[in-house]
Amino acid sequence: MDFEIVSSDIPSLETECLVVAVETEGTLSSAAKAADEASSGYISEILNGGDISGKSAQTLLLHKVPGLAAKRVLLLGLGKAEDRNDRNFRKAVKAAMGVVKSTGVSSVTFALGENLTNDEDQYRQLRHLVEWSGHELYSYDETKSKKADPLKLEQISIHTSEEDSEIAETALLDGTAIVNGTSIARDLGNLPGNFCTPTYLAEQALELDDEFEDLTATIVDEEEMEALGMHCLLSVGNGSEQPSKLIVMEYKGGEEGDKPHVLVGKGITFDTGGISLKPGAGMDEMKFDMCGAASVFGAMTAICEMALPINVVGIVAAAENMPSGHATKPGDIVTTMSGQTVEILNTDAEGRLVLCDALTYAGKFEPASVVDIATLTGACIIALGHHATGVLSNNDDLAAELLQAGDQAADKGWQLPLWDEFQEQLDSNFADIANIGGRPGGTITAACFLSRFTKEYRWAHLDIAGVAWNSGGKEKGATGRCVPLLTQYLLNQAADEE
Repeated sequence: MDFEIVSSDIPSLETECLVVAVETEGTLSSAAKAADEASSGYISEILNGGDISGKSAQTLLLHKVPGLAAKRVLLLGLGKAEDRNDRNFRKAVKAAMGVVKSTGVSSVTFALGENLTNDEDQYRQLRHLVEWSGHELYSYDETKSKKADPLKLEQISIHTSEEDSEIAETALLDGTAIVNGTSIARDLGNLPGNFCTPTYLAEQALELDDEFEDLTATIVDEEEMEALGMHCLLSVGNGSEQPSKLIVMEYKGGEEGDKPHVLVGKGITFDTGGISLKPGAGMDEMKFDMCGAASVFGAMTAICEMALPINVVGIVAAAENMPSGHATKPGDIVTTMSGQTVEILNTDAEGRLVLCDALTYAGKFEPASVVDIATLTGACIIALGHHATGVLSNNDDLAAELLQAGDQAADKGWQLPLWDEFQEQLDSNFADIANIGGRPGGTITAACFLSRFTKEYRWAHLDIAGVAWNSGGKEKGATGRCVPLLTQYLLNQAADEE
């Protein structure tokens, strides 16, 4: 898909579909007014007829509007000024793209004006327009015998004034990179477990190494992990025929010697629960248990395309959690890379077991910050539903930076406490720490477990169990969250380091 910025006069814009905004009670945006004047009031006459009121996400498609070079005009409702927010704007973009796709046009031009949300940041508004329109074009057919029909839409143009064209170009480039990164994360999440194995993820990292000059991938195999003492990570894959992998992607866009920011992703490519077997109903969705890893791949792709002047390391702890005669058992005790011992009371609490060794490994880079991303706990869905990522951190400034990035990216997070009182739930009579702390505060005690391995650096944990995928219906599949949040965080870090 090609995106471009255009600044031609509205009447002369040559496009198969021109999208203009209508506010509540039929008030026209500046672009819509220009189109109306060129058509001698044709659009006003339509509005006066009551076909569209301007309610948020309302649409009305017009053909052969006189005085315009555009073949079609799509009127798009933006609603009342006080209701202009990210949520409603995204709904409007989705509605517009639904109409555009159904018409089969090859080009569309959005000329929506400046008051799209209650945020006056033009860069942010335009970037979201790119991201969300691109998001609606995503299609998965990798494992279908009949591939999706080729997309007829080839060009999305965004109309801005000449004075805003420079900031619009930046928004377009950044938005396109995030679209591509999010699509990669969705592809990886949607692939079934017999395709997307730890070895497959390792191969994807090596492909990124080939594609981007500033990125180098290293694959740590089971023998090397054994030598490093990563027995906790290895314990998760004991029951599987698929070998576990530690995948390391180093992006060096900053100055040599600058401390990197490290992203660590949980990459459980399929999670049966192991010996603590999950119920069969809905277990197919456990292919999504590597969406933390997918987010890391997506964010690394986005920053490579942006050529961000920053050093970033992406680490993926990849394993398959299966029951077998070799599988780890409840009550087993394993030694982590840090030397701490863990009593495994539940083999279905495996994400923290792979992450703890990866987080210890992350310390070797002397990081400026470490953020891990994981579909870690069902308790996070109970706490926050499917709207916000759970954020927990040993550093309140880092947590605030991530929350701010989430707000900027419209990929929201919410901070949960990480108090010492919760640590007591992880006490074990037989090891240094138990891998579960009971039902109360399950998301928090999972983060408490990880915090035992992150004391040497600024660290935050993102629990994306509630936001990483949609269950059921036509929307079922990976969402690509939290690629936008992570990319915005790294954009902000790069800006601060300049």
